[in-house]
This record gives sequence, structure tokens and C-alpha cells, in this order.
Amino acid sequence: MTDSQHHKQGKKEIIITGFGGQGIILAGIILGKAAAIGEHMESTLVQSYGPESRGGSCNAQVVISDEMIHYPYVSHPDILVCMSQSGYDKLIKQIKENGTLIIDQDLVHPARGLKRDFFSIPATGMAEELGRVMIANIIMIGFLTAVTQVISMDAAQKSVLESVPKGTEKLNTTAFKKGYDYGLATLKGRQKKAAGQAGAIS
Repeated sequence: MTDSQHHKQGKKEIIITGFGGQGIILAGIILGKAAAIGEHMESTLVQSYGPESRGGSCNAQVVISDEMIHYPYVSHPDILVCMSQSGYDKLIKQIKENGTLIIDQDLVHPARGLKRDFFSIPATGMAEELGRVMIANIIMIGFLTAVTQVISMDAAQKSVLESVPKGTEKLNTTAFKKGYDYGLATLKGRQKKAAGQAGAIS
């Protein structure tokens, strides 16, 4: 995807939800920074916590736009990323009809009757395999970048490196790539399936 294609996408409203201690706000900062610095777009971040910071609910609301943003709050996201069941339960009804839902499949189990399509990644499990559960948020950023293309891979990766604690750059780069590659593989699998179905119909 070229830079100019990124600029033509208008406005995207994103909510990342989870619980305190997962690095939800950091994920929002990385996303906003990637859009502002890497893509030269406008971006805003609003963070909200439940009454208890660690373990309580926590949301990052990010707006990315190629025009000035007049209102930074998101009530009906284009992209909803859920890293906790309570966040999912609370916000699932607010996502736009044609919005993109992304879940951490280790922590979120969608309602059985969910009629919408969604993307899932075992971000927490993958982070545990890398030896640091704290980097599930970076894996999720990689996955989100691949499946939504709301920001470019270069801008996202650069923003990750500028935002994580010094000394953890290598681990976080690995985490980002793991999520990104998983996202690309997911998209490829869907394209194959769609092609297979189209072949079966014709």
C-alpha cells in the first residue's frame, strides 16, 4: 500500500479495550504516533480507566484522519480491538455495522449468536511463548496493522521502537513481526477460502 493510499482513507475511529496492566494505552499511543509522525495524518488519543487501574477496565480511543479532528471521543468505532471479555461485552454493540472487530482469542469468547465477521489472534499465548506476557499489546498492534492497513507497517514498526522501554526493542520488534505475519497469513487464508467458494459456485 502506498503512502498516498493511506492518505485517501478519510477518518478512522478505533477503540482498543482491555484491562489495566496490558499496555492498552501504550498500544493507543503507538497507533496515534504512527499515524501522526509516520503517515503525517492527524491523530488524537483519549484514555479511560475503570475505578481500579491495574486489572480494571481500560480503553484507548484513537481517531486518525487526514483532516482536522474536531471531536476526539469515539462512541461507534470503525475498528474495535478487544483484549478482555468485559471490554468486548461492553462495546460490541457500539461497533459500526461494517466495522472491523479484532479479538485476543485467548481472552475473549464472542457470543455464539454473533452475526458479524471478526479477526482473532492468540496474542497473549504468543506473548507467553516469547517469554513476556506484557508484549501481547505489541503483537496485537502488528496484527491490527496487517489486517486493517489503517497505518503502514513501516510507520507502525518505527512507532513501536520509539515507544517501548529502552533495552526491549529487539523483543518488541519480534513481537510486532509475529503479529503482523499472523495477520498476513490470516488474510491469505481468507482469500484462499473466498476463491475456493467462488470456484465452487461457478
